[in-house]
Amino acid sequence: MQVAFQQVDVFGVRPYSGNPLAVITDATALSSEQMQHIARWTNLSETTFLLPPTTPEAHYRVRIFTLARELPFAGHPTLGSAHVWRAIHGQQDSSEIIQECEAGLIPLRAADQGLAFRAPPLLRDGPVDHDDFERLCAVLRLEPDDIVAAAWIDNGPGWVGVMLADADAVLAVEPAATGVPLSNGSIDIGVVGPHAPGHEAQFEVRAFFTDDQHAVREDPVTGSLNASIAQWLTSAGLASAPWTARQGTCLHRDGRIRIEQDGNGAIWVGGAVHTVIDGTITLA
Repeated sequence: MQVAFQQVDVFGVRPYSGNPLAVITDATALSSEQMQHIARWTNLSETTFLLPPTTPEAHYRVRIFTLARELPFAGHPTLGSAHVWRAIHGQQDSSEIIQECEAGLIPLRAADQGLAFRAPPLLRDGPVDHDDFERLCAVLRLEPDDIVAAAWIDNGPGWVGVMLADADAVLAVEPAATGVPLSNGSIDIGVVGPHAPGHEAQFEVRAFFTDDQHAVREDPVTGSLNASIAQWLTSAGLASAPWTARQGTCLHRDGRIRIEQDGNGAIWVGGAVHTVIDGTITLA
């Protein structure tokens, strides 16, 4: 059996500079086990599977798989999947798209340089307790005084946010090779710091997580993290939208994430999407 397949680059300022995503454009014949198997094979941070929606409010449904599990929501898979769906259906105008995923209905709209999604509500927020704070310091190999602020900012993957004094401090982070899980059972850490005035980006962002062997890895460009960072910083009075964040620098990527806030206070996360592979894959 053959199924349509695309691979897109999300958030890059040019093709091959952002975060890659594999998209199966019609997954109606696939089981959950087959989806997970394909996601492991692509060896990307996420692979998505497009399906008919189960609610009339949505245009399509998406299932999002990492190498190890299914996620209720993720940012660059949301933008990448919407880009592919629009291309397939010839919808390139500015009308809103509604994506259905495990986290609920996610509105998307056209942006200046691609698409933008409305950030879903945080599933967990608030301060980080003493034990988790010590684990954060150990994973990031930082002293407690290096951290300006820290908070839970989980919108699905499990993020906790760490703010440092400036972008140079963010770029200088050299995490430990392995880490002890936080109280939520995982290690998903977003680190953010401001650039000096006049820089093309207002913030530098890095995203760290652990694989199945508890090795600490870095994600190139992360939509869900930037969404939750924006909700955290704006609600805490630490920043005001709009702004542009840069991510992927230490991985030789060149990601840009645009943060906007509408009149209702909702955060929108946008960026470019480029199609780089369009074909089929064969299933045994």
